[in-house]
Amino acid sequence: MKPSHTLPLAEVEAIAREAHATQRDKAGRPYAEHLRAVADGVRSRGGSPEQIAAAWLHDAIEDHALSERWLETAALTPYTKDIVRALTKQPGEAPETYARRILDTPGARLVKEADLAHNANPARLAELDGPTRTRLTAKYANMRALLGIGSPG
Repeated sequence: MKPSHTLPLAEVEAIAREAHATQRDKAGRPYAEHLRAVADGVRSRGGSPEQIAAAWLHDAIEDHALSERWLETAALTPYTKDIVRALTKQPGEAPETYARRILDTPGARLVKEADLAHNANPARLAELDGPTRTRLTAKYANMRALLGIGSPG
């Protein structure tokens, strides 16, 4: 069941940008660039507007940019909320548990695929120091394998 009114994508984007406004990625770039890339990746993979909304919000709860209470009461569909929750890693959670939750949640794998594609972009990784690049490359490859997603490129 959908809320009687759901936030338009432009409003979801504005909320996500504001929530992450002070955040930077590991290379020091504005975090909103990552959110935009994931949303664009979901769109280019044929994702629904609800999945695109989840892409904008995929790190908001995990990064404490927005609260679980905000998500609970937000004018978003249960489908979007379920995807955001599935993509929210829990402290100390094993990658296998995280991947299983993504696979068990309709629509979440496509959003995670777009997230991993941007995270593992060679140009983006090249901005990082060697040890960080090596660690993250292995982490992303492991998650792709757990989710049954082929190598990028």
